Amino acid sequence: MIFDLDGTLVDSAPDIHASVNATLRDAGERTLTLDRVRSFIGGGVDMLWALIASDLGIDPAERSRLIAAFMSRYHHATQLTRLFDGVPEALEALARSGHPLGICTNKPHAATMAVLDHFGLAPMFGAVVSGDSLAVKKPDPAPLVEAFARLGADPSRPRGIFVGDSEFDANCARNAGVPLILFMGGYRHGPVASLPHHAQFDDFSTLPALVAETMDKLIA
Repeated sequence: MIFDLDGTLVDSAPDIHASVNATLRDAGERTLTLDRVRSFIGGGVDMLWALIASDLGIDPAERSRLIAAFMSRYHHATQLTRLFDGVPEALEALARSGHPLGICTNKPHAATMAVLDHFGLAPMFGAVVSGDSLAVKKPDPAPLVEAFARLGADPSRPRGIFVGDSEFDANCARNAGVPLILFMGGYRHGPVASLPHHAQFDDFSTLPALVAETMDKLIA
């Protein structure tokens, strides 16, 4: 079982929004609403700031400086981040059922571990592949395949399930040849019908049973 992080296990948009706006204010730029920043989340920090720069008409040459200023805040931004309801219980139930657990996220590694440590979740995951772990990010399948491999799966034919919330996750799972269970409460930007997925849920208390059903279909 591999999970995305932002928008899947945690609602981190308020912390990302606060870090973005603090960076923009320091640079003398106009700030953005939470909904606007949330619409830019999913592709990693570089894509986040490419979209912000385009939206605000910021000179692309300024982007690297803004990213550096943003990262100085974002690496340890956990104060406004919240777990989605039922996440710890669902993870514990899946672990008790014998599922090795991992993370595959486009979030940078330091920020990823800060969130996992903040909520005491880090020991639950045997593999953490972040946005700067490899040269590529989701939707490229390599990070997801790497996460499965670190849990002992055959990288040429990983057997497992990916749980995510966005277009990046859906396309990554498709590209890696593994089923996606789609969390409906995250940062999806388009209609559900446009995302390839095997099942969907909006309540983490239902996830363990949904995983069992999906696994039965894979084995059948």
